[in-house]
Amino acid sequence: MHSNSIIASLLLATRMPAGTAAAEAEAKTQPRPNAAQVFKQADYQPAADRLIRAATETDFAQKRLAELCDTFGPRLSGTTNLEAAIDWVLVQMKADGLDHVRGEEVLVPHWVRGGESLELLEPEARELPMLGLGNSVGAPADGITAPVMVVHSFEELRRRASQARGRMVLFNAPFVDYGETVAYRVYGPMEAAGFGAVAALVRSIAPVSLQTPHTGMTLYTNTVPKIPAAAITLEDAERLQRAQDRGQAIVARLKMSAQFLPDARSRNVVAEIVGRERPEEIVLLSGHLDSWDVGQGAQDDGGGCLAAWEAVRLMHKLALRPRRTVRVVLWTNEENGVRGAKTYAESHRQELARHVLAIEADRGTFQPTGFTFRGDGPARARAQQAGSLLEKINAGAISDGGSGADVEQVFPSGVPVMELTVEGSKYFWFHHTAADTVDKVNAGDLGQCAAALAVMAYVIADLP
Repeated sequence: MHSNSIIASLLLATRMPAGTAAAEAEAKTQPRPNAAQVFKQADYQPAADRLIRAATETDFAQKRLAELCDTFGPRLSGTTNLEAAIDWVLVQMKADGLDHVRGEEVLVPHWVRGGESLELLEPEARELPMLGLGNSVGAPADGITAPVMVVHSFEELRRRASQARGRMVLFNAPFVDYGETVAYRVYGPMEAAGFGAVAALVRSIAPVSLQTPHTGMTLYTNTVPKIPAAAITLEDAERLQRAQDRGQAIVARLKMSAQFLPDARSRNVVAEIVGRERPEEIVLLSGHLDSWDVGQGAQDDGGGCLAAWEAVRLMHKLALRPRRTVRVVLWTNEENGVRGAKTYAESHRQELARHVLAIEADRGTFQPTGFTFRGDGPARARAQQAGSLLEKINAGAISDGGSGADVEQVFPSGVPVMELTVEGSKYFWFHHTAADTVDKVNAGDLGQCAAALAVMAYVIADLP
C-alpha cells in the first residue's frame, strides 16, 4: 500500500486498540468517522501547550546551537570538523535519554577549496572578494588571466556566444527568488564552457550584500570542458557591469586550487522516541548537519537540526511518548551531494512505506509560519488540524509544496512530506556566506521552530 493511503487510514481510524484480528475485522466493518470524531482539538491542546511552553520558555536550544557552532565551526563533508560535531551530537543525544541513538555510515564526496583569489587587472587593479563554487575544478598553478564578458542571462550569453571564447563569463543576474536565480550558479559554468569560456563568475545568489560572496554547489557535464567557477559580490558584479556598459576593457586573474580528494566516511545521526503502540510506524523530523566551509552553518542548517533535535528531546523530557515512533535524522552531505539522504533511502528501503510523515527544517530558523505539504487530501486535512494547535505562536498555516532537498531524495512519492516555513526575508542575506554565524539566530525564533516541529510530529505520531 502506498504511504499516502497508509497515513489516510491511520489518521482516520478509530481509537480501537490495534494488533488483534478481531479488532482489524471489526474496523473494516465500521463506517469511517469524520475528522471531528477522530481529532478534536481539545484532545491534543494540553499536550501541544506543554510542548510550546517547554520550547519557548528556555534558551536551551540556542545555547546548544552556540556550542555546536563555536566549537566545531563550518562542517563541510569530508572534514574533521563535521565528524567531530557528529561525535558530539551522539554523546549529547544519549545524555538526553533518546532511544536507539546511532550514526549510520555514509560515504561522502570530499571537496577541498584550497587557496583562491580574484584580481581585477583592468580597468583598475584591485582584489575582489570571491568564493569558489562548491565542486568546482581548480585553475592552473599560475591562474587564469582573461578578459571578462558580463551577461545578464543565459539568453544574452547565447546571443553573444561568439564573444565568449577565451573569456571569463560573469553572470550578473539580479535575484528574483532562489529557485529561479540559483540556476546561474548551478548551470552557468557548464553553459559558459559550452561556448568556449575559460572560467565562470556568478553574481552571488542573494538579494542583499555587504561585500559578502555566497558559495554553493555547481554542476558539470562530460559533454563540455570543466572550467573553474566562483561567486563574486553583488557590488562587484554591478561595478563590472558599469565598466562594460562604458566600453571599458575588463581583465581579471582567477586563482583556484580546489580539488576533490577520495570519498570520505561520514554518518547520518539518528535517534528516536519509540512508539508505545505502533513502533514500526515512523514520523521523521530532520535537518542537515553539514554546512559549507565558511561561516558556522548556523542558519543553514545548524538551527534546523537543533529545532528538530529539541522537538524530540522535549517530548522525552515531558514523557510524551506517542503511539508511533518519532525519529530525528540529522543528514550528512546535503550541501554538495545529498549522499546522506540517498544512503538512508537505500539502507531503510524496507521500511520507507512505514514512514507516515517526513518533515524537514532547512529554511533557516526565523519566526515560524507553518509548513508546506505534499500528499493526499485526507493526510493534508490531518496536518491542517494539527496546525490549528499552533495558533498561539502563529505557526500553523499549511500550504501546498514539497520539502527540503534531503527528504525529497528519500521520499520522492507516496509518503506525505512537509517542510517548516519561516519568515525568511533575511535568510538569503547570510545563506552560504562567512556571515552565517550563530548570532544571526534568535533564541525566541529557534524555540518557536522547535515548538512547531514538536507539536506537528507528536500529534501525527499519536493519532489513533
